[in-house]
Amino acid sequence: MPTLVTGGTGFTGSHLVRRLIERGETVRVLDNQPGLFHDELVKLGAEITIASVTDKEAVDRAVKGCDVVHHTAAAFRKLNVPDSHYWDVNVEGTRNVCDACMRFGVRRLVYCSTQGVHGDVQTKIGSEESPIAPADYYQETKYNGEEVVQEFVAKGLDANIIRPTAIYGPGDPGRFLILFKLVQRGTFHMFGDGKTHYHPVHIENLVDAFELAAHKQGITGEAFIIGDERSYELNELVSMVASAMGQTVKVRYWPFAPLRLAAVVCEALCKPIKVTPPLFPRRVDWFKQHRSFDVSKARRLLGYEPRVDLATGLKQTGEWYRQFGYLEGTPAKTPSLPPAMPPMAVREAV
Repeated sequence: MPTLVTGGTGFTGSHLVRRLIERGETVRVLDNQPGLFHDELVKLGAEITIASVTDKEAVDRAVKGCDVVHHTAAAFRKLNVPDSHYWDVNVEGTRNVCDACMRFGVRRLVYCSTQGVHGDVQTKIGSEESPIAPADYYQETKYNGEEVVQEFVAKGLDANIIRPTAIYGPGDPGRFLILFKLVQRGTFHMFGDGKTHYHPVHIENLVDAFELAAHKQGITGEAFIIGDERSYELNELVSMVASAMGQTVKVRYWPFAPLRLAAVVCEALCKPIKVTPPLFPRRVDWFKQHRSFDVSKARRLLGYEPRVDLATGLKQTGEWYRQFGYLEGTPAKTPSLPPAMPPMAVREAV
């Protein structure tokens, strides 16, 4: 029976699709855009349908006959779109997927949420029990999506929830690229003291968690924060990125408050004329929002164990950026997926 990955042409989804295909599984993909690796995934054997999860008929066709559904599709912090876009995709789209899973007897649904549902963690180390305090509408609708999943769990759907920390790794042209580019300049401008914690998760570690969540028994309705071994102060993270690039970096410190004010003003001026602001609060809040989590629940109930450490992961990521021209500002039109890690022994872990 096939496995469906919604959002399967995106960064996270494409890595998951490849892993499943390498296991010999038949994989369907439902995504609203081709993504960077569409042609490569097709060559590997993925059956790709370009459609949105808001399209109930497309969802039904994709889900029917599947054993497992990984729901990674999401409206992710797009600028200059109405709040209704997030609601339609992240909440109603999730409802469409859950409903189809129930009607067609899918064995297991794994829903990809985000650790962002916990907002700015107010304790030294957060967990799945930390207060739900989304900081923006994207995070709010991702938690609303969790609530939809739990509604269907109450009706008998076997589903669980993954809350990834900050996903990074080779193949990602966005999340860490800005950080690498800033470090590459040789001087990094740090707003604040740089002691805020940031919790990464390497893409291969996250894919391990998805596989475990699809097969482990006794975890229906559970939510799992998935991150690397630990979080890192921003100062340490910047230093490690520099090391991964084989260079040194000088950090200059600036007060945070003026930057935040400038971001608020910039966004306010750009929004009425529908121009993407060069500076906005969500981006600059990276310097101040605390992100540090305990992943022991995933270890205990899933058998999760991060296999890729940060130093290794950053080196891989930097090499991929260089290989395909991202650090030079001339990215290749058709970059390829990086070499994959051998699949973990997931069947032995269940």
